[in-house]
Amino acid sequence: MRRDKANYYLDLAEAVAQRGTCLRRLYGAVIVKDDEVISTGYVGAPRGRANCSDIGECVRMKMGVPRGERYELCRSVHAEANAIISASRDKMLGSSLYLVGTEVSTGEYVSNSCSCSMCKRMIINAGIERVYIRDNKDEYRMIMVQEWIDHDESVLGMLGY
Repeated sequence: MRRDKANYYLDLAEAVAQRGTCLRRLYGAVIVKDDEVISTGYVGAPRGRANCSDIGECVRMKMGVPRGERYELCRSVHAEANAIISASRDKMLGSSLYLVGTEVSTGEYVSNSCSCSMCKRMIINAGIERVYIRDNKDEYRMIMVQEWIDHDESVLGMLGY
């Protein structure tokens, strides 16, 4: 049976995630417009800096920081941010971002995954319209980015995801 397009692009994002260097979660992102891959990104330290997988330590894990909080402590650049950095805004206007995250410890998909508040702001400013997030090998959620604009968690005081 032929794979539907959303899962095809999510499969690509899952393959991209395998390049990740985080000790907690591996994420991959693929930005697509008009059935053309615009860019990809995975979780890793900025170019030239040591990755957590190289130094064998995660500061957030060591400090017991809950997921979705205190990303300023993280050594890595998120998958969504790396994909956005690698694309020009005119190509991202009206595009879709496909996101897959897995737990390093178990290989399971990240439960109730979503972009962090910093990545949401970048996705909004990049002009991306839709975000597809994998829940399991065949199921995903599609979020209209306008929802993140209309329901601003930073005003509501929400932390994490």
